[in-house]
This record gives sequence, C-alpha cells and structure tokens, in this order.
Amino acid sequence: MTVIAWIVEGTWAACVDAARTHAPEDTDIVLLHVTGSDVPGAAHGAYAGLLGRARPERDPGTEVENLAAAAGEHLLGAAAERLGRPCTRIERRGRIEREVVAAVEGADLLILARDGDRTHLGPRSLGPASRFIVDHAPCPILLIWPEETPSTETIPPPPHHPHHR
Repeated sequence: MTVIAWIVEGTWAACVDAARTHAPEDTDIVLLHVTGSDVPGAAHGAYAGLLGRARPERDPGTEVENLAAAAGEHLLGAAAERLGRPCTRIERRGRIEREVVAAVEGADLLILARDGDRTHLGPRSLGPASRFIVDHAPCPILLIWPEETPSTETIPPPPHHPHHR
C-alpha cells in the first residue's frame, strides 16, 4: 500500500499526523511537496521584460527557484522527522495542482488538508489547487481539517426563494 501525504506550508503537520494515524506500519508513505513555477516565472519575466537579457547571471528568477527548492527540502525534512518512520520524500516543480495529480497516479491514498476558509464548513474550505486535486485525483482521498473542525452551526442557511412558501 502506498500513501502519499501532500506537504504544504501551514497544513503539513496535520497531514503527517494523519498518515501516522491512518497508515498501517507496513505502508509505503511518500511525503510530496510541489514548488510552484509561478513565482520564479514571474521573477524571470520581470527581469527579462524590464531589465533586458544582457546579464542573465543577475536574473532573480534563478535565485527565487533555488530558495523555493531549499524551502521545500526543509519542509520535507521536518515532515519526515515528525513522521518518525521510514518514508520517501519527493519534491516536484510545476503547476502545483497538476503535479500533485500526476504524482498520485497509482497510489492507494492521498492525504491532503483543507487550505481555504477553515472557519466554516463547506466548499470554500478548499483553495483552488486543493479543489482541482479533489476533483481529479485518480485515487482515494483522505481530506482532513488541519485544525479543529468547525461546528455544524457554521453551515450557511439554505437560500430563501421568495416565490416558495
């Protein structure tokens, strides 16, 4: 059995705890982190568009890529330490939601945490990338609340239709 825990800043600890709790001891656990390509790409584009291409060694996009990769490796290291058992660490780069979906092909379970509005129950508790992943993942998903689950009192009332009585 292969369980993949998606490691994201702000919610990674809850995903690791869920993997430790729900995955049997003989499970292959994979800690997956994806560094998005949007910020380094924007830095590359800004430099090329505003400052020209005369000095590529001064392109800030390369430094942003390196910093993002180092941050991802640090996060994976902290997650592996918290897990406290053997695991595989995978760092990918690209469009986050598509990289996660591609990485979980063939997995038995994906663990991810809600990353939107976590003060209310409902669909807004998922951010855009998580919503895409939930809708497209080719494996079962364990979707967790990274903090205490909100009360059912937070469910919005049904819409009122004035023509109905």
